[in-house]
Amino acid sequence: MSGATSRLLGGHAGDVAYPYYLINGRTADDPTQFRARPGDRIRLRIVNAGGESAFRVALGGHRMTVTHSDGFPVRPYRTDALVLGMGERYDVLVTAGSGVFPLVALAEGKRGRAMAVLRTGSGAVPEPSAHPVELDREVLVSGRRLRPHESVALPRRRYDRLLKMHLTGGMKEYDWGIDHRPYDPDRLHRVERGERVRLVVINATDMWHPVHLHGHTFSLAGIDARGARKDTTILLPHRKLVADFDADNPGLWMLHCHNIYHSESGMMTTLAYH
Repeated sequence: MSGATSRLLGGHAGDVAYPYYLINGRTADDPTQFRARPGDRIRLRIVNAGGESAFRVALGGHRMTVTHSDGFPVRPYRTDALVLGMGERYDVLVTAGSGVFPLVALAEGKRGRAMAVLRTGSGAVPEPSAHPVELDREVLVSGRRLRPHESVALPRRRYDRLLKMHLTGGMKEYDWGIDHRPYDPDRLHRVERGERVRLVVINATDMWHPVHLHGHTFSLAGIDARGARKDTTILLPHRKLVADFDADNPGLWMLHCHNIYHSESGMMTTLAYH
């Protein structure tokens, strides 16, 4: 497809226009309905299980409190909407109002959308084109604003090893890679067991990428590695990701873009230790 653009994603939003976008396997014209009572405290676990589309998610008539990112608790953070890259997960709390409310997931930068319904009373199902005002208010695009709960914050420690790499390629040639090279199973980024590793990933492309590390969680890091714990994060065009993790799970682990078409064309590499 062409013309998929998003201010929140820094430009080009995606390459594939899908005929349907789904929540729990259902389309917006026949949505899943979640039933509750007014005043119920509800925990929503939102998973972007897609392969190529980011989703901007909001529940009409409600603000949400983020409690977890990629399964790890964070200090509560209030927002109206979330953008989830492929593979990202957020847990949020809402206090249910009285009525029928659309839970909308816009395919960010594209024309399609998915929808489910929260029902706490009588009323018609919202139209498939429902567009809650919350989608255009305060939007959390990445975990950079989040802080970890103290129970999961990485201990303060200087890093032992620095791994630096560039995401490269472009939409025209579809030559996605890392450091201008496509994936090669013989190319290994070696670390040692027990090290604190600082990962610096520079997005040298004109498109956003959801960066995912297998086998570990990282802390979105500054000097003291006190950012939220995640395993997948959105990296906007011409921006830099700094993340710290502890090498405590020996093996061969993929580091890749979670856009399936990008990783398949070469934007992945291997972290190795024993």
